[in-house]
Amino acid sequence: MLLFAPRERVPGEHRVAMTPDAAKRISQTGLEIAVEAGAGVGAAFSDHAYEEADVRIVAADDGWATADIVVCVRPPAAEDVARMREGALLLGLLDPHGDRARIDAYAAAGVSAFSFEFVPRISRAQGMDALSSQANLAGYAAVIHAASRFRRAFPMMVTAAGTVAPARALILGAGVAGLQAIATARRLGAVVSAIDVRDAAREQVESLGATFVTVESEEKGEGAGGYAKEMSEDYQRRQAAKLRDTLARSDIVITTAQIPGRAAPRLILADMLQSMKPGSIIVDLAASSGGNVEGSKPGETVEASGVLIIGHSDLPSAVSQDASNLYARNAVNFLTPLIDAENKRIAVPWDDEIVQGALITRDGAVTHPQLSPKDE
Repeated sequence: MLLFAPRERVPGEHRVAMTPDAAKRISQTGLEIAVEAGAGVGAAFSDHAYEEADVRIVAADDGWATADIVVCVRPPAAEDVARMREGALLLGLLDPHGDRARIDAYAAAGVSAFSFEFVPRISRAQGMDALSSQANLAGYAAVIHAASRFRRAFPMMVTAAGTVAPARALILGAGVAGLQAIATARRLGAVVSAIDVRDAAREQVESLGATFVTVESEEKGEGAGGYAKEMSEDYQRRQAAKLRDTLARSDIVITTAQIPGRAAPRLILADMLQSMKPGSIIVDLAASSGGNVEGSKPGETVEASGVLIIGHSDLPSAVSQDASNLYARNAVNFLTPLIDAENKRIAVPWDDEIVQGALITRDGAVTHPQLSPKDE
């Protein structure tokens, strides 16, 4: 049995799906591990480090063509997957709601593809939750990135020459990324506030020392799987009014609001930026799915009304070594139950809740109910 991790091809992507440490762990199941030459360089894992962990260094063509399992970070190109063995397993953040033609190509290749985006949010799957592990680091990196562009200090400082007021940070969305952004901004000394449509988020926000900004409404924002749901027009009007007032007092804004399978909600409109202080920073973590901020552009930094809007949504790559380590552990945790170590063979429990939840293609067909033609 061979597991292969390719070098990521997306520009700016520095993570790798299998690290030397993770390779040692999963090799105990009987798998042989191979990575493409140079796959780990962006995360500071040299080919020599892999070889010391008994990992083979191979060319891309050999890896794709001979692997029983391929683990990747970003969705691989259809032409790469076409080289895989029929019945082989593919695992990664496959962006299932993105390019449907690419998903159809995975099915046509005859591979069984599992997408981390669909791993069920149940207790047994917590160690497999790559979305959360990467969002955690994205929230951290967003604040650090904002601080590096901010022209003032974050903490309050009392000096002989006078007092430096603390920065004021506002976090939109208190999911995994948002909570880590709150914690990071607080560690740096900022005064932090947060908005979330879910009432359940209040306790978590306040436990981190931040202020929960309340939108007066009886509507509840809890959706399926712990995600926020799409809110009514009345709620959105109330939220916009509260947000407009809060933005005027904020120096740093981190937006994290996303709805699986849909465009990100537009929370900050162009005219709202005019009330913000010149030199303020917004990091839009939802830029790649439509953006929470009007005018944000995926992968770019733009300026509007004196405010910098940073649309770099691949922030886990900024901390690629830790991101790769966590991601690879998620992959090991997902794959280990699929391996019969005693008989040294792949034995996928197809009726398992986690397997069924994450599976998007099998036996030449797109299998996930969220990807059926009627939902397109």
